[in-house]
Amino acid sequence: MMSDTTRGRDGHGNTIPDAEESSDDRRLSNQATEIIAGKVEQVPVSKHPVSTIPETDVSWADIQRSRFNPWAWGTYVVLVLLAIVLPYWVGRKLALNHASVVLRVLSPFTPQGITFISWMVSMVGLAFLGLALVESSTWLWRHLFVFALAVEQLFAGACVLKFNFWYSTRVIYAEASALPNAANLGILAVIIGAGVFAVVYVGLLVAIRPDSTLNVFTHSWAAFLMFFFFEAVALLLAIFVGIPALSSV
Repeated sequence: MMSDTTRGRDGHGNTIPDAEESSDDRRLSNQATEIIAGKVEQVPVSKHPVSTIPETDVSWADIQRSRFNPWAWGTYVVLVLLAIVLPYWVGRKLALNHASVVLRVLSPFTPQGITFISWMVSMVGLAFLGLALVESSTWLWRHLFVFALAVEQLFAGACVLKFNFWYSTRVIYAEASALPNAANLGILAVIIGAGVFAVVYVGLLVAIRPDSTLNVFTHSWAAFLMFFFFEAVALLLAIFVGIPALSSV
């Protein structure tokens, strides 16, 4: 008969786990319960799994380049250019040859209402552009941006938007020029508001240190609120300052 020391006890009387039992315990601890062919079974798993994904030298930039479709982007650029030029040309033709039709469409609204409508159309276009930049994996927002841009350009052409537009609208629409002038003010309010926001936001990014408490103003949600704040101020200035100023010209 073997002694306790040789079988499973040390010199102090403590039990030493049998090597075979320890191996069984480790094997059981490395098992998981799974349902295979409708039966519950224990399957072995590894505590240190080896990655099955091979190493590669392909970078994220290489993946993006492989997904780039030059024909699709070329077509999209052409669509954007057409959305800028063609609706504006159609609007100018309407203003020059069918001014009464344009006034018939605008006459149910007040100048303030027309300013708000043109401001909203332009704002929706900018919103679609922002979503297209953020959600770059989908083309939906890009197509909606082209559509909103075309509608905004149609407004601009029919209301003869350009430098010193109030002189042109006075010649074409005579005493009713306040209505197309109001539409132009709404479009210009969005452009000016976006420009002021861009300057202020870039200035904050440059001036504020990353560890400063004021860095909260550079976060995406703060930029979003700041953008709408400047756009709302521009709209109010267009309604309460711009419309009265142009009515006296």
